[in-house]
Amino acid sequence: MTSAALDRESARLAVLREVEQRILWLSTAIIDHANRVRPNPTGLKVGGHQASSASMVTIMTALWFEHLRAGDRVSVKPHASPVLHAINYLLGELDESYLTTLRSFGGLQSYPSRSKDPDPVDYSTGSVGIGATAPIWGALARRYVESTVGGAGAGRQYSLVGDAELDEGACWEAILDPMVGELGEVVWIVDLNRQSLDRVVPNIGATRLQGMFDAAGWQVLTVKYGRLLRELFSRPGGDALRRRIDDMQNPEYQRLLRCTPDQLRERLPGEDASLRALIDSLDDATLHGAIRNLGGHDLAALGDALRAIDDTRPTVIFAYTVKGYGLASEGHPQNHSSLLNADQFAELAARVGADVGAPWAAFPAGSEPAELCTEVAARLRREPVTANPVPALPTDIGRTPSGRATTQAALGRTLLDLTREAPEAARRVVTLCPDVSSSTNLGGWVNKVGVWSAAERVDWFADDPETILHWRERPTGQHLELGIAETNLVGLLGELGATWSRWGQPLLPIGVLYDPFVERALEPWSFGIYAGGQSILVGTPSGVSLAPEGGAHQSISTPSVGLEQPGCISYEPAFAIDVEWTLLASLARLGRPDGSSAYLRLSTRPVDQTLAAVPVDPAARERRRRQVVAGAYPIRRCEGPPAVTIAAMGAVLPEALEAAERLTALGTPADVVCVTSAGLVFEAVQARAGRGEADSWILDAAFPARRAAPMVTVLDGHPHTLAFLAGINQVRSTHLGVSRFGQSGDLEQVYRYHGLDTDSIIGAALDLVD
Repeated sequence: MTSAALDRESARLAVLREVEQRILWLSTAIIDHANRVRPNPTGLKVGGHQASSASMVTIMTALWFEHLRAGDRVSVKPHASPVLHAINYLLGELDESYLTTLRSFGGLQSYPSRSKDPDPVDYSTGSVGIGATAPIWGALARRYVESTVGGAGAGRQYSLVGDAELDEGACWEAILDPMVGELGEVVWIVDLNRQSLDRVVPNIGATRLQGMFDAAGWQVLTVKYGRLLRELFSRPGGDALRRRIDDMQNPEYQRLLRCTPDQLRERLPGEDASLRALIDSLDDATLHGAIRNLGGHDLAALGDALRAIDDTRPTVIFAYTVKGYGLASEGHPQNHSSLLNADQFAELAARVGADVGAPWAAFPAGSEPAELCTEVAARLRREPVTANPVPALPTDIGRTPSGRATTQAALGRTLLDLTREAPEAARRVVTLCPDVSSSTNLGGWVNKVGVWSAAERVDWFADDPETILHWRERPTGQHLELGIAETNLVGLLGELGATWSRWGQPLLPIGVLYDPFVERALEPWSFGIYAGGQSILVGTPSGVSLAPEGGAHQSISTPSVGLEQPGCISYEPAFAIDVEWTLLASLARLGRPDGSSAYLRLSTRPVDQTLAAVPVDPAARERRRRQVVAGAYPIRRCEGPPAVTIAAMGAVLPEALEAAERLTALGTPADVVCVTSAGLVFEAVQARAGRGEADSWILDAAFPARRAAPMVTVLDGHPHTLAFLAGINQVRSTHLGVSRFGQSGDLEQVYRYHGLDTDSIIGAALDLVD
């Protein structure tokens, strides 16, 4: 490099360092104000993470101010959210008034949030492991949109990950999925500060972690040492210094960060004469700076690594850092939630050229840092996204199922019907499974639309006459299949459900998995909904109706989970026509600013479809459809006032209807109400009491006061799910369901064991009316 080039490089780094120091100050001051300045009448801890933010400042400065492009997306380590807000403020994307609102109502969120923060946030984070993996699924979602409907553009997907976050199994489930090895736009930068919340991790195993990424096909880059240390390594005794640092355990290294120069001279050399001679040759400032001169705090070293990214495969950069770098708390094992005191805060201000009295001062107009901020802001500016509307969806395909059918099979049937009735809308449907397509009745759909792949692959079984499920992989396919990892499934589901807000291209994503494993997937799916992803999760087969499978595959609590999940409408249809209507209604709520997700709980129990008694008259049929979609409908009304009402949901409707017939024959006339969505009915109850804005008309349609009677509720799930129904008209009630682990057996035996059989329903009703 010529002398002139060296001068330009030195000047460039000097400006970057000014920006880096201002970001360190702002992120620290944002947390300081929230905890020490803003009034706190309750005395509750506000919190924030000055040390965790400080370790990320250099990495984020290098990334934002030199390497990011407008098409790139970044998932920021949760505890570094103040750094993101500081950068957005410097780039003109966040008003100064928000800098004093961290963790206050309506202000800056505790962790980055796409839906709640006032400034640009690419990925919501805060649930460990989920934010880290989100850009993987974001990359897949972008590729899917681009190859099927277009308009998603290009760009890298970065994850800024804390090293302790790699303890989460969700990370490795994602890294090991075969699809991920093809995603060259994925880049993880690991903040390797070797501390967790409570301690210095004794053996972080960086080499082992690097080997695991390498074995998964990732490019592995390591930024361990900064420029000063690398220069010292080249001097006499430098090899001994490198060996000494490389060989020491993390706690010993962290302790050196807390040492004075005199203590370093005593502790660092050991018995090595050449190392002692090197250390003796250094002044105190150089020695103090050298021990903390790690690559994750060296702008030039980080720039070299970012320029070395191989876009043909995923990349991970291990950036060695110091937790709390640049703060009085740096390197302390208990600095995770520590806050600078007033004197330490003032000392930081003096060191970085800030003013405690004017903490939010911008760079002077015309200064080189201000010009850099203006230039970067222009480079990263994105055009506002306007979501295209989803093509029109039918509300009723018009089929009236007959014979015996399962609600699980009705899912695949409805999707196939949709390709004929509304092909433009059907083109937006994308289905996902964790290796259970055939066993969840999606085979016909998969054969029809094909399997998505970034490149077309040969189907070697295309000419095999015994092959029923055809695995035709091509860029226009509409089904994706991941390995058996529900966390991956719902992670991708959430990102496919967010494409309407990222690129203006709405998709209609449906994830299908075994219902017993919904709870395994629930937390990441819930977080995806929080982040703005709108999707449909289908749990099937469900309940103890899967009798021979036994307790390991019999879900109990998922009906109430669906009722309680924010941002989601849950349905448990009893009949095939109910599946069609609720699925179409759920699809119509996706891909729009006021949209919502849905959870459908389906069964493999074959049911006589004539029991649904679907009205023939078109107006009466539409009335039934509206009631099904709203959450409940009367399926049987006895003559005159009922002595008892049976409210049933899902697969146990045949038992409920048979019980009503026998009760009526015994002189105890019974109504039967089919509940399709306990959640929607509960919202109607709340709205009637003035605690919500939902429509409450469904209560009068399904549970009119004039027909109020003692009530038996029954479902293949926990009985408390429907227990609130008795409160609609304040009637006596008994609640039947499943509250213990299941047993293997035939359906009659298992229902009797749990008290779901017809005789149990009749007995409960008679006990109520006696």
